[in-house]
Amino acid sequence: MEYVNLGRTGLRVSRLCLGMMGFANDSDRAWVIDEDAAEPIVRAAVEGGVTFFDTADTYSAGGSEVATGRLLSRYLTREEMVVATKVFMPMTPGENGWGLSRKHILAAIDASLARLGFDYVDLYQIHRWDRRTPIEETMAALDEVVRSGRARYLGASSMFAWQFAKAQHVADQHGLTRFVSMQNHYNLVYREEEREMIPLCVDQGIGVIPWSPLARGMLAGTRTRDGGRLTTRAGNDPFGDTLYNQPTDFDVVDAVAAVAAERGVPMAQVALAWLWHKEGVTAPIVGATKPGHMEDALAAEGLTLTDEEIARLEAPYVAHPVLGHG
Repeated sequence: MEYVNLGRTGLRVSRLCLGMMGFANDSDRAWVIDEDAAEPIVRAAVEGGVTFFDTADTYSAGGSEVATGRLLSRYLTREEMVVATKVFMPMTPGENGWGLSRKHILAAIDASLARLGFDYVDLYQIHRWDRRTPIEETMAALDEVVRSGRARYLGASSMFAWQFAKAQHVADQHGLTRFVSMQNHYNLVYREEEREMIPLCVDQGIGVIPWSPLARGMLAGTRTRDGGRLTTRAGNDPFGDTLYNQPTDFDVVDAVAAVAAERGVPMAQVALAWLWHKEGVTAPIVGATKPGHMEDALAAEGLTLTDEEIARLEAPYVAHPVLGHG
């Protein structure tokens, strides 16, 4: 496993981040596995050199954070692991139970730490942009979280490049903590981030940690052109259905399948390897609910694609509307 700095920080992270969304006891999502089933996957990740883990308060109503804290503590000391979580989504009833107000951020970080069983998180991320709250208030509250020791660094997730630039400007203007990472929607099927967000991140030294690197499994062959759904998650993922519904998306899948067949490796390895070849990408966030998922992810980190293979993978792409910001 290779390790790199997250953006321009001194924080060292593995080039692969394990997404913990699929782990929780008593989840209402059919494809989420419990802690006992998740344990060998987490163990394999750690044995493979993974030290970077991503969750969010909203995943399984906090159950993922609980599982993350318990599972990671079996295999790593707190200083060995890099743990990221997020704030924004509704967690309690009422108008103040979500968003990026000072009230919600300060309540949410304490609740996340209690579920994780940690004194701090390494990376505290805003899950989405809050149109209701002035960004000055949000950045000031996040700065307080860092200065109080409850988070070491700040990150952001899917938004427009102008919004991210505005947030960074506000931080600079008021002497507040800046974001050091961007968790955005980026994969072979959805490449709109290459237009503005990724160039901005490269220019500003922001670590890019893409979510859905396999397009909710589509790039691993879990969906078919005629509407087939080959896994539990693929058949029970309404959000994914809103992201990947252009017929031309399957032209990209076909290109991945062709390169994978020639290499004699699973499609997932090719799709993930492509991301590590792209400028600015620090660590794709890979979900795993079966041991084979983790095996593919670890193998992909060492797979080198040729320029000709990359060109073939990228050739079928057509423009998409902005997807994943909602």
